[in-house]
Amino acid sequence: MATYFDVHPQNPQARSISQVVAMLRDDGLIAYPTDSGYALGCRMDSHTGADRIRSIRRLDSHHHFTLVCSDFAQLGQLVHLDNAPFRAIKASTPGPYTFILPATKEVPRKLAHPKKKTVGVRIPDHTVVRALLHELGEPLLSSTLLMPGADTAMTQGWEVKEELDHLIDAVIDAGDTGSEPSTVVDWSEDVPVVVRVGAGDPSRFE
Repeated sequence: MATYFDVHPQNPQARSISQVVAMLRDDGLIAYPTDSGYALGCRMDSHTGADRIRSIRRLDSHHHFTLVCSDFAQLGQLVHLDNAPFRAIKASTPGPYTFILPATKEVPRKLAHPKKKTVGVRIPDHTVVRALLHELGEPLLSSTLLMPGADTAMTQGWEVKEELDHLIDAVIDAGDTGSEPSTVVDWSEDVPVVVRVGAGDPSRFE
C-alpha cells in the first residue's frame, strides 16, 4: 500500500518531505502534486521507476519522460540550449510548461527518446515540488499522471491513493492542483513547436 502524506501546500512539513525523499532514494515511485495536476516521479537512476511509470500509463518506448528541475541552472545541465530557447525558456519558468530539447550526456541514455535523443524538462511553480527537489538534490524523472483513456491529469490526492494504492510507494496530498497538464513545447529543432496546449499560455511559442 502507498504511504499517504498530507502536507501543507505553502509550508510543507520537513519530516514528511524527508520521508518521501528517503523512499525515492530507496528506488521508490511517488505521486506528487504540481501546478498542473499530479505527476509520477522517481530518481533518474531508479532501476524500476521508468518501467513502472510506463506500465501504469501504458506508454511505449517512445514516450518523452520529463526531468523536473528545481531551477534553471539544473535544467541547463540536462539539455542543450541555444540563445533563443535559453531566453524564452528562462522567461517562462517556473511555470506550467514542459520543453523537449536535445539531451546532454548527464541524462541516462534509456531516458532520452531512442531516435531523437531528446528529453522533456520542466520547472514547476509549486512549493511542495521545490521542497522535494531541494531535499533530493537532483531532478525527478516524471510523467504527468494521465491514466489510460483519461483527458486530464488526476488532481486529488485521495483519488490517486484509491486508484494506484498497490502500484506506487507514496502519495503526497497538498490540496487541489490545477486540472490541466503542462503545455508542451518541442524545441529540438530551430523553431519551437507547441505539441500540447495545456495550462501554460502557448502564444509566446507560436
